Amino acid sequence: HDVLVGDNVVVGHDGIRVQPYARERERETFAFMQSDVSSEKTKVSSIHTIARQMKEVRARDGKILFVLGPAVIHTGAGRYVADLIRHDYVQVIFGGNAIITHDIESSLFGTSLGVDLKVGEQVEGGHRNHLRAINAIRAVGSVEKAIEVGLLRSGITYEAVKKNVPMILAGSVRDDGPMPGVLSDMQEAQHRMREQIPGVEMTLMIATMLHAIATGNMLPAHIRTVVVDINQSVVTKLADRGSFQALGLVTDAELFLRELRNALLD
Repeated sequence: HDVLVGDNVVVGHDGIRVQPYARERERETFAFMQSDVSSEKTKVSSIHTIARQMKEVRARDGKILFVLGPAVIHTGAGRYVADLIRHDYVQVIFGGNAIITHDIESSLFGTSLGVDLKVGEQVEGGHRNHLRAINAIRAVGSVEKAIEVGLLRSGITYEAVKKNVPMILAGSVRDDGPMPGVLSDMQEAQHRMREQIPGVEMTLMIATMLHAIATGNMLPAHIRTVVVDINQSVVTKLADRGSFQALGLVTDAELFLRELRNALLD
C-alpha cells in the first residue's frame, strides 16, 4: 500500500504461501445448523464467549477495535457502546460520517434519523435533525470545542474524546456535511486506519457492510474478528472477501450490544 524506494517486494506469479489458522473440522455428518453463518443459531453463548475473550485481551493490555455503522444509533444501542468506552473495552473506532452524525444528533435532540429513540416514533421536523447536528458542531468549530463549551455532553463521540479513543471516520461522496473530523480523502483515511491496527488483538464489526469489508482487507489473519449484522448476506460477503477467520453473528445490533454490555459489566 505504501511502497517506498528501496523496499523489498515479492514479484512473479507464484505468490506467498499463507498457512491459515486451524479450524475445528470434527463435525457430525448429519446435523442441523452446521454452517458458519446462520440466523437460527443461539446467540447468547457466542456473545458470552466474545465477552470473555474481550476481558482476556484487555487483561494483557491488547487493543479492541470497533467498526460501527449508523444502525448502532438507530436501534438505540449507542448507550451500550458508550458504556464500553467508559470501561476501557474500546481502544479504536472506525466508521463513517453517519455514525458520528447520528450519534451527535441523538445526544443533542434525542433522535436518530428524526425518530425519537425513547418511544420509537417520528418527530415532526425530525428529518432535519441530523443536519442541525452537523451545523451545530460546525458553528463551534469542532467536536472537541463542542464538548469544551458544554454543547455535547453524552454519546459515543463524547466518551471517545474524553477517553482519547481514536475515531477514524472515512466519508463518502453521498455524505451530508460532513461532520467536522470526517476524512474525505480516502487515501488519507486508509493510511490513518492502518496506523491504528498495530496492537489490535480483537475487532468487532457491527452493522456496517462497507466499513467492515474495508477493515477486513487491512487486518492480519491473527486478529480475532466478530461480524454482527441483521442481514445474513453481509456476514457471508465479508467471509467471501478473505476474512475467513471472522465469526459471524446474524442478529440485531441493539440485542447484541445490550447482551455484550451486560456480560462485560454486570
